[in-house]
Amino acid sequence: MIPVIDVFAGPGGLNEGFSSVVTDDGLPAFKTVASIEMEESAVKTLSFRSAVRRCRSSNSITAKKRLESFFHQEIPLEELLSDESFSPFYQSAQTEVHRIELGVDTRPLSDLVIHDALARERSTDWVLIGGPPCQAYSLAGRSRRKNDATFEDDHKHFLYREYLHIIQKHKPTIFVMENVKGLLSSVNKGVKMFDLIRADLEHPTEDLQYTLHSMVVSKTGENLSAEDFLIRAEDYGVPQKRHRIIIVGVRVGAEVSIPEILSPRTSRITVGDAILSLPKLRSSVSRTADPDGSLWKQALDHMKVAARPYKFKKQSGRTLPTRSSAVANFEPKYSEDSLEKYQTFVRPESIKDIPTWNHEARSHMISDLIRYGVLSARSAKEQKSIKVRDLDRHLWPNHKNISGEFVPFEDRFRVQIESSPSTTIVSHIAKDGHYYIHPDPAQMRSLTVREAARLQSFPDDYIFLGNRTQQYTQVGNAVPPLLAQQIGEKILSALRPPNG
Repeated sequence: MIPVIDVFAGPGGLNEGFSSVVTDDGLPAFKTVASIEMEESAVKTLSFRSAVRRCRSSNSITAKKRLESFFHQEIPLEELLSDESFSPFYQSAQTEVHRIELGVDTRPLSDLVIHDALARERSTDWVLIGGPPCQAYSLAGRSRRKNDATFEDDHKHFLYREYLHIIQKHKPTIFVMENVKGLLSSVNKGVKMFDLIRADLEHPTEDLQYTLHSMVVSKTGENLSAEDFLIRAEDYGVPQKRHRIIIVGVRVGAEVSIPEILSPRTSRITVGDAILSLPKLRSSVSRTADPDGSLWKQALDHMKVAARPYKFKKQSGRTLPTRSSAVANFEPKYSEDSLEKYQTFVRPESIKDIPTWNHEARSHMISDLIRYGVLSARSAKEQKSIKVRDLDRHLWPNHKNISGEFVPFEDRFRVQIESSPSTTIVSHIAKDGHYYIHPDPAQMRSLTVREAARLQSFPDDYIFLGNRTQQYTQVGNAVPPLLAQQIGEKILSALRPPNG
């Protein structure tokens, strides 16, 4: 297997994609030998996923049975981790996953971790993957801090230098660097950040050079524009309009071929394709006890009246649960190749009978419940997301700026349209769900962690640990694993040509 070092790993989206790549013989092509991440809950998620992979690839029937008992929610996580058959896999995962905040001060530690991990493998070729934190580059982040005098000195502008340091020190055969679209227009003290990063990656040191490649455009060198590195995830089977920069670097002198570009899918996967097979839920009511759901029912009745012009009909008089772990298989729709690939990646045959994880509705104010439902009903009728200012005035939130001529957040309430890929899932989903309203009016709620994870193409057995806010943040920060898998397949072909 080809060793992989994963830095700025988040919850492991890139890692999961590369780990799912198989050779012509059906064996794993890549082996993650070190993952480095600073956020505690993401480290827990990474560690558990590593343990799951190790267990499933082992010969321990007992450990596999205990793991399946956990996935079927028959035993708690604590019992699984302490089980004598499974705990060795979790302990060995600790040798792979490291909680380190990458920076100048921690370079001796991270260098040692990477050196030791690669030394154990004794492989000539290896791959570095990861994306330095992107807050400083993101368009939203720059907008929020445009009047902040310290913004241009924010260390996040230069965390890519830690990625660069790893390249300089450890000389990967190939690297894959991911970042946000905003990097293309980010300027620091008059210098375009992308041009600076590109020059550094091409010539990390005087005697070390890399050729940079796009995964979507067959051009090289100076013929590549900055925009040529932009990948639109919805064109590659991910049910989400997620536009990210992916830079692939190949070490000059390495005996590898040029990575081929990705093949666009024939059709796009929609929000409905991704999430409507999951159990229906209702929100609980914020700061109010509502054990029998009576307040929710009242909100539903009010919403039904307000949504009458949009031909909404309440589907059921029953009260939905606020959380569910019911089994949620896709309805077979294998006439389309793109959809089949998405469904088999997210919920393969091997996990088709496991319950649903991380699927709990957050609480909302009654006024938001009604607003969500009406927005969903009208959006469903018009097949586009409706701005809250287009609703009747009594449904407007009590915000000072909502009725002004300049409304910077007028579309902060947004329905994810069933018939289209979703908007970009970002970490802000952890703060509130207004921008991620479920398309079903009868559910009157924002997306759950699992629904967001499906829009990111995480498999249904990928368990996010930490509290719910941390889980949302992890999902929002991740690279879609299905996209990462396709990149990994091209990297594999470059390193191990089929006829080689």
